[in-house]
Amino acid sequence: MLLVEAQGPVTTIRLNRPEVRNALSDHLISALTDAFRSVPDKTRAIVLTGAEPAFCAGGDLEWMKRAAAYTADENIADALKLAELFQVIATCKPIVVARVNGHAFGGGAGLVACCDVAVAHPKALMSFSEVKLGLVAATISRFVVPKIGQGHARHLFSTGEVFGAEHALRIGLVHAVEDDLDSLVKAKLKAILAAGPEAAYASKMLAQNPALDPLSGARLLAERRATPEAKEGISAFLEKRKASFVVEP
Repeated sequence: MLLVEAQGPVTTIRLNRPEVRNALSDHLISALTDAFRSVPDKTRAIVLTGAEPAFCAGGDLEWMKRAAAYTADENIADALKLAELFQVIATCKPIVVARVNGHAFGGGAGLVACCDVAVAHPKALMSFSEVKLGLVAATISRFVVPKIGQGHARHLFSTGEVFGAEHALRIGLVHAVEDDLDSLVKAKLKAILAAGPEAAYASKMLAQNPALDPLSGARLLAERRATPEAKEGISAFLEKRKASFVVEP
């Protein structure tokens, strides 16, 4: 169902239900949430991907069939677990890289939106396909809309149209598209691991809550300047050496 491999500062989490194109079930959602919460403390980057040939095909049909018979309270509790997964991904301390190796539909596209960095294979297709099932992209909207903007979200949420990796790149859902995904991921990891881990996390959260007033922004910067990590980074720059927090992927 899920393969987790920790190698030094990088942990790879791979959805492993290829027989259903890595569709999300209640069990997989629970396993994913636990996996993100329990990565080793030394993890500075997480790579999220899927077993070939897909990234994540959205909601598992058998799970959705069961959910149709739930009571209102059971349905809310079930949906909250999915919302919790997206929140955990978006706010976890490591920087999360989505390696979109194939189709990402519905909740799968939501997973992409929750990640800090997303790279995709040129043949990957994506869709906010909920409307095709008479549903809405409710639990993922708070992560998707800030990323692609209200105009694109209104279009893609209401039509459920399938779009390719290049379109995803144009609207900001992914950040790079290449055939050689592994080399692309390695380049992103190199950049992440050259940054101060505390500063990277603070920057990740700042980007999700950017509306700081001038005083709050000044205080945040002043706090960072006083940290050992910042002092080391500035000293390393002035001394033309690698900072102690820089590691190789």
